Amino acid sequence: MMPASKLTKEKVLLLLSAGVALSLSRTPKQYFKIVKNFPKEWRNIEMKRLYRVVREFYNDRLIDYEESEDGIVKIILTKEGIKKTIKFKLDEMKIKIPPKWDGFWRIVIFDIPEGFKKAREALRKKLKDLDFIKLQESVFVLPYECEDEIDFIVEVFQIRPFVRFIKAKSFTNEEQLKIKFGLF
Repeated sequence: MMPASKLTKEKVLLLLSAGVALSLSRTPKQYFKIVKNFPKEWRNIEMKRLYRVVREFYNDRLIDYEESEDGIVKIILTKEGIKKTIKFKLDEMKIKIPPKWDGFWRIVIFDIPEGFKKAREALRKKLKDLDFIKLQESVFVLPYECEDEIDFIVEVFQIRPFVRFIKAKSFTNEEQLKIKFGLF
């Protein structure tokens, strides 16, 4: 049996995390009632593949089942499943570039202890992925609004006490960065 693609798995987990109901039933009548009401995204996933993904998620403890009195089994995310969907959301994160720069720099500075080395390296990598420019080893800058994204990243990596977000109008030698970001 061929394993489900990573994209299909991500799609199923993200749909579950968004609260899109996926229910399985024991009777054909209930099954067709449920399938008829599936959102378009669910219907785009081949049923055999969907069941295989659900079985894999259950074995990996990413989902669990809840059975109601009418015999319908609901699939719910476990804590591990929620963590995995957060990682997918983090991987898909992008910073929106406005048509016109507002004139403010967004600066992320951090001093993350050695005990959190993996989180520190993951933060650096994510900042680079989001097109921040490194000013120093633990100082990154971007000219676009991104405070919500930084808050999300800091929460995911559990490093809030070690990270500061600064919004500044100017700093020395900023002309080089204006050129790099094409802000002239």
